[in-house]
Amino acid sequence: MVERLRIWIESSRFQNGIMAVIVINAIIIGMETSPMMMERYGPTLILLDQIAIGIFIVEILLKLFVYRLSFFKNGWNIFDFVIVAVALLPTGGSLSVLRALRILRALRLVSAMPKMRKVVQGLFAAIPSMGTVIILLALVFYIAAVMATKLFGAEFPQWFGSIGASLYSLFQIMTLESWSMGIVRPIMEVYPLAWVFFVPFVLITSFVVLNLFIAIIVNAMHEEADEEQTAQRDEILNEIRAIRRDVAELKASQPD
Repeated sequence: MVERLRIWIESSRFQNGIMAVIVINAIIIGMETSPMMMERYGPTLILLDQIAIGIFIVEILLKLFVYRLSFFKNGWNIFDFVIVAVALLPTGGSLSVLRALRILRALRLVSAMPKMRKVVQGLFAAIPSMGTVIILLALVFYIAAVMATKLFGAEFPQWFGSIGASLYSLFQIMTLESWSMGIVRPIMEVYPLAWVFFVPFVLITSFVVLNLFIAIIVNAMHEEADEEQTAQRDEILNEIRAIRRDVAELKASQPD
């Protein structure tokens, strides 16, 4: 019975059904933010939301029954368990803010979709390598903030009057949000050569350092995919070797 239940839980039909419930539940939670929708369909939306929670709880209980303690050895199972547990927390009184956390159930699509899981795994695998780039970016920001405060702080204190203000302004410039017309051109009216400072800063931060993040993440995803393919090949080879051993033993047991 347990084996049949395990096969059913791991089947694509079951997984697709859970994904459909997750998507529908996310839409319902979004509809609950509309006063007009709640006025017209409030009881129905609340009922559908409760049904979705019930389905998630049954799913978790079935997995706990099938996998026992092995359930908690899988990080994605723990992720699903926490998301469902949040839905069971009381949302009345001082804890009413927790109602906003119900939308976190939509994150279960990450664990339900294998391709999305690969993206997240690649992102987490890239975090150690990203540390060096983050340190480099912080160093560039600190040096640029000190220089900008010394160069432009006296005339433009709203942007570069302190290290903190300079860091925030430089972050805005790095994101290319109104950096030219909003900050740099007004500064160039007072300091015509200010572009000598800002243009290299934009090139270094926006087009070099940030692209390093992308390169690291893409490389980590490729490594994750290669490891998965290697594991699949090893599993297939082990199965082939096992079949060969069984065939050899079967031939040896047959009389000449």
